[in-house]
Amino acid sequence: MPILETPYARLDLVRQPEQPNEPLQAFDAADEYLLAQLHEQGLPASTRVLILNDSFGALTCALAAQAKVTSSGDSHLAHVALGKNLQRNALPGDAVAFVPASEVAQGPFDRVLIRVPKTLALLEEQLIRLHGQLAPGAQVIAGAMIKHLPRAAGDLLEKYIGPVKASLAVKKARLLFATPAQKPAPTSPYPTRYRLDQPDLELINHANLFCREDLDIGTRAFLPHLPKALGNLRVADLRVADLGCGNGVLGIVYALSNPQAQMTLVDESYMAVQSARENWQAILGERPVDIRAGDGLAEQPMDSLDLVLCNPPFHQQQVVGDFLAWRMFTQAKTALCKGGELWIVGNRHLGYHLKLKRLFGKVEQVAATPKFVILRAIKP
Repeated sequence: MPILETPYARLDLVRQPEQPNEPLQAFDAADEYLLAQLHEQGLPASTRVLILNDSFGALTCALAAQAKVTSSGDSHLAHVALGKNLQRNALPGDAVAFVPASEVAQGPFDRVLIRVPKTLALLEEQLIRLHGQLAPGAQVIAGAMIKHLPRAAGDLLEKYIGPVKASLAVKKARLLFATPAQKPAPTSPYPTRYRLDQPDLELINHANLFCREDLDIGTRAFLPHLPKALGNLRVADLRVADLGCGNGVLGIVYALSNPQAQMTLVDESYMAVQSARENWQAILGERPVDIRAGDGLAEQPMDSLDLVLCNPPFHQQQVVGDFLAWRMFTQAKTALCKGGELWIVGNRHLGYHLKLKRLFGKVEQVAATPKFVILRAIKP
């Protein structure tokens, strides 16, 4: 396991979710560059530091014993990683505050360290929320690997914070230094909304939502084929989970057709959960539901579900692969009762049929489009 050597601490860090023989490390050269720059500037113990989008806690762990640190991001898995890595390195976890991206971190802050996220809308919303939260003389420093640093990130920093200066490249990483300037209070363009035709619904989408401007094409292919029968069980009475729920569209549409179904909606994005809650409230009012941020169905009791609906992701941040999807399928199998079913939509080329057959045994193709397949896997 690679060790992160910083001017502040020597850190043994793990990624989340953990996997055997992990090929990737929990930090990169942009983390090292940010910490080296902060150390060069000097960091008095009273410094109030806000860290945004610290994927596995590398920045926060390095500074936990050095300053008053608040960490904020949209990933539940990142929050889990932070807790584990603080404990792993015997660092004072109670000295670090974590604020989900669905909430506003309360300043004032002297330094703001930003790992530029994949979704620039999330960065924009975070910069908007910094208005009024910066102390006099504050500095905002954003960092990324150059291949993941679009010009628009600097434009957003200049628009919402102030003049921006770029660093030289070091180990293929670059920093952007923004000096706060007096600016009028900005108006956020988020959340956005779009409408479905069938059924006729308007859905709210907060800044970090996948396909925030329109229904993603995989879900669009899935919606007409949501299950209407499930073995000998009455569909209306089922215990159903929307796994990786996003804005909640699959679970909400299913719930509308099945008034007695017991629904659970779960996602690892705090902004997704925020969107799903607001959409459920607007469409289904006070109908009971469990909507939560979580590591998939890891916390779901065994044999507690009859049906799982899932449009699985095929990437974690900038890393593409089927590890997360396979993990979600495994979690679903554990959570399903005997005879329970997992229904998914996936790109044809991902080969989910073969993967599900290895896991469940019985897999059927429900429907297909030129790009997607809808599959039904039945737990033995």
